[in-house]
Amino acid sequence: MKSVHILISGRVHGVGFRYFVLHKANELNIFGWVKNTPDGKVEIEAEGNPQNVEIFQEWMKIGPTRAIVQNCSISEITPHRYFDHFTTR
Repeated sequence: MKSVHILISGRVHGVGFRYFVLHKANELNIFGWVKNTPDGKVEIEAEGNPQNVEIFQEWMKIGPTRAIVQNCSISEITPHRYFDHFTTR
């Protein structure tokens, strides 16, 4: 099990980023959550099979078509939560 915290900045609000994250998470069997932050970023906590988490991370660096990802900060964290699905907050 691999768990990561991801913080994405750029043009990431109002472009379907959370829906994109939810779709990719479900596609890759990743569990956790995604939310917009008040300062205009997207924050994600995700965990799953290490290989799938790596693929998920690469997709987050790209984002949906209308997004412009300027920075994607990824930190590996201790899997302290065991999610059973992926949610939008």
